[in-house]
Amino acid sequence: MNQEKIGKFIACCRKKKNITQQELAEKLGVSDRTIGNWENGRNMPDLSLFKPLCKELDITLNDLMSGEKVKEKEYQEKLEENIINTINYTNKKFENRNNFIGLIFITFGILISITAVAIFPSESSWGSIYSVLGAIMSLIGISKFTKRLSYYKRVLCNFGYFLIFILVLLTIDYIGVINIKQAPRFSIIKVTSEDTIYYDTLFYDVVRCNVNESNERYKVIKNQKYDKNNIDKFCK
Repeated sequence: MNQEKIGKFIACCRKKKNITQQELAEKLGVSDRTIGNWENGRNMPDLSLFKPLCKELDITLNDLMSGEKVKEKEYQEKLEENIINTINYTNKKFENRNNFIGLIFITFGILISITAVAIFPSESSWGSIYSVLGAIMSLIGISKFTKRLSYYKRVLCNFGYFLIFILVLLTIDYIGVINIKQAPRFSIIKVTSEDTIYYDTLFYDVVRCNVNESNERYKVIKNQKYDKNNIDKFCK
């Protein structure tokens, strides 16, 4: 569909009918700026306006979609071509809207996760909850971009993205434990004794020794079995 050609054709037909942009806009229930965008080829009329626009300009849908008056002998050929072009245009418009919505979800999902890590203390469960919520929201956005893929490719891409997102969160969490000396946000189990806290995470364990004392320290150790009643031994 040639937007510029159609726009010039709309302008030409309007002028032949001695109708101003403002008058045509009022009849169609749009702004004169919208009419100007059509005629300049920046936008296309909404599909719902095709029929009333043709009525006002005294042209056929085939004429409008072709951007010119269609000769009778070419009518059928042009009609089939315009039907295909209209379907392609509608699909592209829907896809662009889908991608825009997807981008919004991805952006907000990432922002929620970053904000959760930055605002909530590492000991707060809300940080991990909002981080995962952000990952899910971001995944919804990715699913918008992968709609045109086959089912298995779509599942693979979405699962891969979600896995990478979670691994990035876990890596950031690990860096925080090592460099900032903070409790892991994504611990599965937390065991507390008088002056020791044991955090059991998916890939490693963290022992917080001498809690709230001047010589408080963190130890990162490999995942291992532990006795809930004797976690102090890991601080020795």
